Amino acid sequence: MTTSAQIPPLLKDPERLESRLAEIPPEPGVYFMRDGTDRIIYIGKSRKLRSRVRSYFREGYTKSERIATMAKQVSEIEFIVTDTEAEALALEANLIKQHQPYFNVLLKDDKKYPYVCITWSEDYPRIFITRKRQFGKEKDKFYGPYTDSGLLREILRISKRIFSLRQRPQPLFKDRPCLNYDMGRCPGVCQQLISTEEYRKTVQKVAMVFQGRTQELIDILTEQMHKSAEALNFESAARIRDQIAGLKSLTADQKVSLPDDTVSRDAIALAADAQHACIQLFQIRAGQLVGRLAFVADTHAEPGAILQRVLEEHYQTADSVEIPTEILVQHELPDTEILADVLTQRKGRKVTILAPQRQTKAELIEMVERNAQYELQRMQKFSDRNQQAMQDLAAILDLPDLPHRIEGYDISHIQGSNAVASQVVFIDGLPAKQNYRHYKIKNPTVTAGHSDDFASLAEVIGRRFRKYSEDPKLARVGNPDWPDLIMIDGGKGQLSSVVAVLQEHNLLEDLRVVSLAKQREEIFLPGESQPLETESEQPGVQLLRRLRDEAHRFAVTFHRQQRSDKLRRSRLDEIPGLGHHRQKQLLGHFRSVDYIRQATPAQLAEVAGIGPRLAQEIYDYFHPS
Repeated sequence: MTTSAQIPPLLKDPERLESRLAEIPPEPGVYFMRDGTDRIIYIGKSRKLRSRVRSYFREGYTKSERIATMAKQVSEIEFIVTDTEAEALALEANLIKQHQPYFNVLLKDDKKYPYVCITWSEDYPRIFITRKRQFGKEKDKFYGPYTDSGLLREILRISKRIFSLRQRPQPLFKDRPCLNYDMGRCPGVCQQLISTEEYRKTVQKVAMVFQGRTQELIDILTEQMHKSAEALNFESAARIRDQIAGLKSLTADQKVSLPDDTVSRDAIALAADAQHACIQLFQIRAGQLVGRLAFVADTHAEPGAILQRVLEEHYQTADSVEIPTEILVQHELPDTEILADVLTQRKGRKVTILAPQRQTKAELIEMVERNAQYELQRMQKFSDRNQQAMQDLAAILDLPDLPHRIEGYDISHIQGSNAVASQVVFIDGLPAKQNYRHYKIKNPTVTAGHSDDFASLAEVIGRRFRKYSEDPKLARVGNPDWPDLIMIDGGKGQLSSVVAVLQEHNLLEDLRVVSLAKQREEIFLPGESQPLETESEQPGVQLLRRLRDEAHRFAVTFHRQQRSDKLRRSRLDEIPGLGHHRQKQLLGHFRSVDYIRQATPAQLAEVAGIGPRLAQEIYDYFHPS
């Protein structure tokens, strides 16, 4: 049986591509794109499957760079036919959530705006701000992305002041709560002084704030306050009163003048140039602006289609209570009725989608559009700066084209111990953190007390490009994984070691390599004894400096993590019979070696995998007679 890994991309086999496209029916449904390893890389829907899928492989059809890259990797196409397009929309949403395909990404930079995450998968959920929307666990919930990170942090700070919530990701002490418990800021989660059910009720109240249901929460708390007062429980009533006052302060200055203040509505609009579309979504509940979300997409479709895709992806993971009864859009959507029906079914109430043309609602859309326009101008200004820097760098290095993908490498260690390396990637002058990589140095000559940055860099570059030397047929030009420029942190010595390993693998002709020395910010080229004549503040050099500093930061962070892990386990490694897995269980239970040392044999034996005999050996190790 032939595996999918042996099947070339469909674009390289036109006969098989045409045969596969002919098998797809012109009916509504969902289609899957698989790569050579049989991994689903894209999921889409259409009212006519055949024409939609064919468009990805049609020459001259306008596609974004992301979709064009995806089409080059497709080795197989599958589909599921549905009765209606509404069913296709619902099925697509479920399948994307289940498989999370790499190319089903709406945002060009998902770290541009922050999210709020609530870890419902844990017994005592945490609430924190993150710029990585990763659905590692199905029950965890993300809200956002929010445009104003400062306001978001203030909302979270006030929420933690109003409600008694866990303040730390890990306990500070093993056998007693910290000062936050004594101050009333934490209910003693670390010592389980509050039940999981009771604590989750508190977190649900905070979640209502991020769901845009602040007024509903205030109404609930007001009723609870009156009941507490009637029962003469004045301490509880006063506490709830303070919570209500804090919640009211969150939206004190966010009133939006609209008729029907009781109606919950979202308003969405965009501003676009030839490359990017900046989308803004205003969440209005009870006449108050409770949230302002932002998205960035490629402008490879009509404005209405972009807005519909944003709404589909935004409401995919939303709870039914978060879906408003009215959605105002700047442009008519291609499938307004289908999307409205799907949202109506999920909410259990009628959801209306309108494109207002006049009066107050149209003015609201104009306000949202103005905010999107300001965000687009800011992005254009930032993009222009990067474009200027890449043009200057191309002129400095005499490159034939602008360096689309630049990779930077650095080494971090302390006198050879815990030596690691970093690979950071800039795409069009911006960090592409999804492409960052860590390396642990495996060279046996690099040990504590004996460092060798030259050998370490040679090892890392060799490991990075090994697959290209082992398979000369592997595409280089046009391959999104192939860099246009490599920057090494260091001087002539570091550069020479990298050039030697590339020559050994016959790769130097197709790679452009430079190094950037720290002291004078000098750029060295292979085979040149003198640095290039540049100024440290010119745009191209500044771009390399940003790349170098990011590579250094990433390497140092990983080195510190490795050093910390080694320090935590160093003493445990000396205990006979205590392997890595049991060490991990012990540290997960006690949090530190100090707590393990203080534990009794009976307490040690409570850890899974630690029997009474091993528990006694651990105790005896820390308490020699």
